[in-house]
This record gives sequence, C-alpha cells and structure tokens, in this order.
Amino acid sequence: MTTARDLTVVVLGLPAERPVARGDLSLALAGAEAIDLLESGALSLDGDHMVPGPPSATGDRLLDEAAVSLTRREPYDTVAEWLWRRGGELAAAYAGDLEREGLVVRPRGHFGFRSAHTVLGDSPARRTAEERRAAGEPVLAALLAAAGIEVERDEAAESLTGDAVTTVLAAVGDAVTQLEAVRLRRDVENAAFDNVWRA
Repeated sequence: MTTARDLTVVVLGLPAERPVARGDLSLALAGAEAIDLLESGALSLDGDHMVPGPPSATGDRLLDEAAVSLTRREPYDTVAEWLWRRGGELAAAYAGDLEREGLVVRPRGHFGFRSAHTVLGDSPARRTAEERRAAGEPVLAALLAAAGIEVERDEAAESLTGDAVTTVLAAVGDAVTQLEAVRLRRDVENAAFDNVWRA
C-alpha cells in the first residue's frame, strides 16, 4: 500500500460525524503521492521544483499516473503548482479505486438498493493503515494533520527526516490554508449577497 492509499483508508474509516473536506484530502493525497515518488526515486527536488527521475512502474495505478503527470522538461513544476494540478479530484479517484478493489463497499439498504454512503470493509490493507496511524508514523501523521483530521504530535513532527519530505509537507499545509481562505472569502461574499437581497 502507498501512503496515499493508507491515508484514504484511514479517512474512510473515520466515523460519519467527522467529515473531512474533500479538497483538503485531495491536496494531502497529492502530497502523499509526491512523497512516495521521492522515496521510490521517481522524483527529486531542486529547491521546491519537482525534477522527475527515470520513468518506472510502481505497481500502483494512481501512483503511476502521478509519475506520468510530472512535467518532464524545464521549467519544472514547483511542489505547490503540482499539488493544485494533481490534487483536483484525487479523493474521489482513490475512493473509487478502493471500491473497485472491494475494500470499500456500498451496503444494501431498503428494498435492496445500494446505500449512497460507503463503508470500509475489514481487510489487511485497513489493518496495515490503522497500525501505521496508531504507531504515529511521521509522514502519515503530518498528512492527517494537514488535512485537518488529527493534531500532529510533536514527536512525530520532530522525527521527520529529509528536506524534500519536509518541503512537500510544508507545501501541503500552505495549500490547505489557501483553500480554507478561499472558502472563507466565498462564505463572506455569499453572506453579503444574501444581505443585499434581504435589505
């Protein structure tokens, strides 16, 4: 399992009363993919620019798509540019992939129709992701914190190694903060518009 898949499994296993913003999760998933590509050697960073390594299959369909989506000539994308470009609908893509693999199911409701919500089934993949979360694995903990799911533990943050990984995690945090600012601005504009019509 990749970091992005583990992140998706953990999020899908959360109780329904703990909703996660899809945009935040998509940005965190793009960051997880970048970190997995860094660790596999398919990517390196020059400052904050993403320099692709030699093309190679990872064995994971979505991670292979991520590798193919890297800009292969200068000027290379910055991490922030790539997060926004790659992160578009990544949460839905990972949830769909897990559903196709039978890890996520839509239970049957009344009259045999499938329910609109998904349920994470018990599987070795789920147990592995939950064990990684429970152990406080630093990268997963930082991505969960960036997506607003958990508060990052100080000891996890301190045990992060590598400037490249730290650069990616910082970019994810900045992107999520920017997305929240856009949401707040939109809410204020909508409220002002509503007030004009009430006046």
